[in-house]
Amino acid sequence: MEKGQIMALSNTSIGIFMAFANYNMIIIALPSIFKGLDFNPTSPDALGYLIWVILGYMVITASLVVTLGRVSDIKGRAKFYTIGFLIFALSSALLASIVAKGTEGVTEMIIFRLLQGVGGGFLMVNSTAVLTDYFDKRELGKALGLNQVAGLVGGVAGLVIGGILATFDWRYVFVFSAIVGIIGTIWSYLTLKDVQKPISRKIDVVGNTLFASGITVLLVSLTYGLLPYKGEEFGWSDPWVIGGIIISLFMIGFFILVERHVKEPMFQLSLFKIRDFSTSNFANIISSLARQGILLILLVFLQGIWLPLHGIPYSQTPFWAGIYLIPNTLGFAVLGPISGILSDKYGSKVLTTLGLTVSAIGFLGLSFIPYNFNLMEFFALTFVMGAGMGLFMAPNTADMMAAVPVDMRGSSSGMRASLQNTASAISVVIYFGILISGMSASLTASLDSALHPFGITLPYNIPAAVVIFSALLGYDPLSFISSGLPSSVAVKINSPKFFVSAIAPAFMSGFRLMLYISVGLLLIAAIVSALRSGERVGRVGDSTKREQKIQRTSTERS
Repeated sequence: MEKGQIMALSNTSIGIFMAFANYNMIIIALPSIFKGLDFNPTSPDALGYLIWVILGYMVITASLVVTLGRVSDIKGRAKFYTIGFLIFALSSALLASIVAKGTEGVTEMIIFRLLQGVGGGFLMVNSTAVLTDYFDKRELGKALGLNQVAGLVGGVAGLVIGGILATFDWRYVFVFSAIVGIIGTIWSYLTLKDVQKPISRKIDVVGNTLFASGITVLLVSLTYGLLPYKGEEFGWSDPWVIGGIIISLFMIGFFILVERHVKEPMFQLSLFKIRDFSTSNFANIISSLARQGILLILLVFLQGIWLPLHGIPYSQTPFWAGIYLIPNTLGFAVLGPISGILSDKYGSKVLTTLGLTVSAIGFLGLSFIPYNFNLMEFFALTFVMGAGMGLFMAPNTADMMAAVPVDMRGSSSGMRASLQNTASAISVVIYFGILISGMSASLTASLDSALHPFGITLPYNIPAAVVIFSALLGYDPLSFISSGLPSSVAVKINSPKFFVSAIAPAFMSGFRLMLYISVGLLLIAAIVSALRSGERVGRVGDSTKREQKIQRTSTERS
């Protein structure tokens, strides 16, 4: 590799390392964060705050990355990559400095996480575009594969670092992010330069406003649909939720209409006429729907079922759940760069289609395990799931970026990231909804049956959502019952095995349904992926007829 390519790869690797590490560190550190802020996450009123701490970053990147990509195309990708690092570092420092307690402190955290999402959006949208600028199309898969390894190393590091730092002070998690952000800012400022000349175009103000508003309102409405409403398990009957979904769909529909007629659109819809761009995007959207929610539910499975069943205290389950998901990350890391290199030489169609199919096999295998599973079987299946996605991701992204004209790489990367993040957020909402719905039907009866031999009756029904999020955070929602009871009874009720035995059967029915849905989605994505041409050989540095046609169309509109 040339010096410039090494600099580009090192910069983007720091960025993706931090993105993966930051997400995992925060998930693992949530119990420590809420304890440090004197916030009780087990009450029904707290669920809205909890959802926004987890999904707020994803919502802001989904709604803004296309706009950020367009701005970067116009003003310079390297410049705004550096600005993204700076925003990320400053917001991390603000997160570490929160002193308010209770809901006020959590509200500040959500606001600063949204600001962090803006910085992360600049990093996300420009890292792929920068690599595409620096690397020949025949080497792009390899570069993206290596970049993925940095991300996966960050994911593993985040699990370990977050678990260790949170035991001392939750603020250290954000201090670490701030330090890495400062290092990334300085390094990118000193070494990263724009290879492609920034283009002179206007910002599509109407399109940007409609898209950002529509996606934000949609995701906000969907997340609040998970919350209890007037005694019901979900809030889908809430007029605000219904109205929000209708308004968001109207905005998105109007956005598409505007983009078809505006001179310089934010979303270059004509790019979807390029077969490799459209098939890569659709396969990516469908696979994101299939996997993102499942990965978070796997944490719930480990933290709320398997680890307590094997005697791990609730205070330690978040850390060990992250450790036990490392095989999934390793599968991704091992196959990612290999797949990228092979796709550069032989094309990507077989690799991407095979990867999605392999991942579907892993998901299907996971549906057969009991809640008290064999750990080695779990490791093997989650490794297969990760390996399949590793085979898919680098070639798929390389196809997508190699297919578009040079002056549209930033906005194209933004389109990819926005569609992927939107699908990921929707996946989390849908899968949590399926799990909550599946558990709510039998949860109260199961808990009453478990408590009846001790002569105990629940003073109120514990919502399934509270049980699930308590498991995710390593809390025991039945701990309040043991106060005032004889010590012999209190010990049994406080035993992790007691609670697990009551909720596990209900959990597994919903969990298996989610896995079946994911298998179906991944197989559909594999079929879509097989429709691409998948050939980047021989197209190095040249504009194809399709690219030239799109460039002419864009010029004519201007």
